[in-house]
Amino acid sequence: MDGKAAASAVKAWLSSEKLEAREVQDAQALLHLHVKYPPTKQGHVFNVVIPKNRNLVLIYSITRVDEGQQNEMREHGKEDPGAWEEWLHMTRIQLTRADLDWVLHVGKPKEELPGPLQAFNLSRPIWFDGLTQNEFMQTMRGVWLTKLELIHQIKFGYGQGIGKPGPVDDWAAKKAKKARQGGGQPARSKPEPHSIDTDETGGFGTDFDPAEWA
Repeated sequence: MDGKAAASAVKAWLSSEKLEAREVQDAQALLHLHVKYPPTKQGHVFNVVIPKNRNLVLIYSITRVDEGQQNEMREHGKEDPGAWEEWLHMTRIQLTRADLDWVLHVGKPKEELPGPLQAFNLSRPIWFDGLTQNEFMQTMRGVWLTKLELIHQIKFGYGQGIGKPGPVDDWAAKKAKKARQGGGQPARSKPEPHSIDTDETGGFGTDFDPAEWA
């Protein structure tokens, strides 16, 4: 299977599962889709990418932590730095055991206090020689369930939040660096990652807004 065949197969599988998808302009990829998953009103945005010069499909989803939850984490770190560091450590171990690739964006320390968890990115690649509909859909499902587990874990420990996405220091620093290197030229707009401050009694995740799709 080559990239063209993989892209065609992925689109067909998404269509057969009634999953809404929109193409994103991406010079680095043969295919970049934003997919609403799960296929409910409150689905989250997942990225499905076939990079150029790579024989794989990458599935990933980014979640931004609510500002209120970040404040609670910061207070936890202030009151008991050891316990907060242990929470982060156990979260890293938990994600490693989930058979996914992951990045935790932790806030920069202030006054020697550890920062809060600000966002997380969960992903998993599928190489073309193992790419089947079952492997593709089970990967989507695995990323979602791991994401959902961490969402519930944060809500249980740090509340529902205030309904406002919190800052992400890593992204702000990266944006400032790009602005300096690019002479201040505006970057192509990207959809905001979903925060985790929502009421899930009617489903999971944040209400899906097609306007957020590029």
